[in-house]
Amino acid sequence: MDLYAFPPLAALLDGAHALLMGLADVLQPLAGTSSAAAAVVLVTLLVRTALIPVGISQAKAERTRARLAPRLAELRRRHANDPERLQRETMALYAADGTSPFAGCLPLLIQAPIVGVIYALFILPTIAGHPNALLEQTLFGVPLGSSLAGSIAAGTLTPGALAVFGVVIVSIALVGELTRRAFRPRPAGDAAPASAATRSADAAKSPDPAALLGSAAMVRMLGLLQFLTAVVAVFVPLAAALYLLVTVAWTLGQRLVLRRTFPLPPALPA
Repeated sequence: MDLYAFPPLAALLDGAHALLMGLADVLQPLAGTSSAAAAVVLVTLLVRTALIPVGISQAKAERTRARLAPRLAELRRRHANDPERLQRETMALYAADGTSPFAGCLPLLIQAPIVGVIYALFILPTIAGHPNALLEQTLFGVPLGSSLAGSIAAGTLTPGALAVFGVVIVSIALVGELTRRAFRPRPAGDAAPASAATRSADAAKSPDPAALLGSAAMVRMLGLLQFLTAVVAVFVPLAAALYLLVTVAWTLGQRLVLRRTFPLPPALPA
C-alpha cells in the first residue's frame, strides 16, 4: 500500500509541491537554472525555523535528565532488586521535579509528519498521479532526481556530477564529525585536575575495565551513527541530499546555541 497515495495526504503533497515549484519560479531570476535547488534549501530552512520550539523542548528535557541523573542512579542502586519499587520511586522523583521522563518526546512526535511530508517532496518520482517536476530540475547541470549510487550503477556519472555529489556528501560527513566532537560524552572527572592523592584514591577504586570498554564502544558507535546520514545521501536523489545537508548543518548550529542557552549541570566526580 502506497501511503502517499492516500487522498488527503496526496492532496497535501500536491499543494506543497505546487508551492515549492512556485517558489522556484520566484527564485529563477536570481538563481537561474539552479532555482529549484535554491527553493529546496529555502524551504528546508523555513521548516527548521518553524520547528525551533521542538529543539528548545528537547534541550530542556536533556538538561532535566542530566540534572536528575545522579538521583536516578542512586534509585537504581538502591532498588536494583525491586523493579516495581524502582518504577514508583522514579515516577515520584520526576513528579516532584515537575517534569516527566517523556518530556521532549511529544514535540518530537509532532514534527515527524511535517518532516515526512517535506522529505517526500524530494524523493517521490510522482506526486498525486503526476511526475514530480522538482526532480526534473538541475543543480549545476546535475538532475535533482539523480543519485550518486544510481548514476554509478547506470554508468552515467560525469566528472561534474561527481563533484556536485562529492561536495554535498562530504559536507554532510564533515558536519557529522563536528557534531561528534562537539557533543561526545565527557568523563565525569574532566572538570578539574585531580591531586596526586585523589588520583591514587581513584586508582584504588577504579571502575571495572569491562565497563570502561563497553562505554568506549558505545561512544564509538554513537560517533559512527553521525555519519549514517552521509551514507543515506549516496543513495537518495540529489534534492533529498541537499535537504539532509541543510538539516544536519542547521541541527548542529541549533544544538550549539541551545547548549549555551540551556547548559547541562557539571558532571559529578566519579
